[in-house]
Amino acid sequence: MEKINIEGLTKRYRGKAAPALDQVSLEIETGMYGLLGKNGAGKSTLMKILTTLEQPTAGTVEVCGVPIKAAKAIRQQIGYLPQRFGFYTNMRVVDAMTYLAVLANVPARDQSQRIQHLLEEVHLADKARTKIKALSGGMLQRLGIAQALVNRPKVLIVDEPTAGLDPEERIRFRNLLTDFANERIVLLSTHIVSDIEATTNTIGILDQGRLLFNGTTDQLLLAANGHVFEKEVPVAKLNEFKRHRRITEQVTDGTMVKLRFLAASQINTSAQVLPTLEEAYLYLQMKHEEAFL
Repeated sequence: MEKINIEGLTKRYRGKAAPALDQVSLEIETGMYGLLGKNGAGKSTLMKILTTLEQPTAGTVEVCGVPIKAAKAIRQQIGYLPQRFGFYTNMRVVDAMTYLAVLANVPARDQSQRIQHLLEEVHLADKARTKIKALSGGMLQRLGIAQALVNRPKVLIVDEPTAGLDPEERIRFRNLLTDFANERIVLLSTHIVSDIEATTNTIGILDQGRLLFNGTTDQLLLAANGHVFEKEVPVAKLNEFKRHRRITEQVTDGTMVKLRFLAASQINTSAQVLPTLEEAYLYLQMKHEEAFL
């Protein structure tokens, strides 16, 4: 089984007081692993280190047994779909894939068959001769996956891949990632909880460069159990209630508002409810924030 081993990973940038990553330790095995966190939590920094675009300040990283300092060997193991990527928009899909296959040192005799296979896997075979500028956002993301897999990597890393996609394309893209995770490590970095919920039950949560949680979604839900409540309040008292509670959902019905909210302890006048994964994530962040007050 392939593994990514991360021990005490720290990254500091010149002129920044706080580290972008602070003593992060993780072990990621074959399958889908979700990395969750707010914008600026350190997710993209971790992705850049794993793909050798940046080097750590301290700590060790091994990808499938290869130390991160061996950049050339690491790049042969990894496929990467960054948050922002570009193609030459006037090129046809098949020509762009051929160009990228050449850059990835795919033997010329294998290029045509491999590209055809990948385009079929990402459901773009019928767009092979379409210019890239004519593709939808979802098609571009699927093409991004195809190019990331052109070197047959053992690890696929995708950074915020569903941002800007419509619901249908988002579901299709997530299902595609799940299929590819059957035989390799797929590391999905996102701030969208529903992407994690729909693809994997193994997650890590970063906040301000620190790893707050590493485990299963069931473990995260269990930690928040007993801390999510439901209550109806008059619209006139809503703002006052919000000043004292972390609201996760509100639905107005006439003069009343039905609320779900987080609390550190039992509220006598409120009904306790089971947490959603998003509420469990928010509860973990709330506890982390309170620890620094």
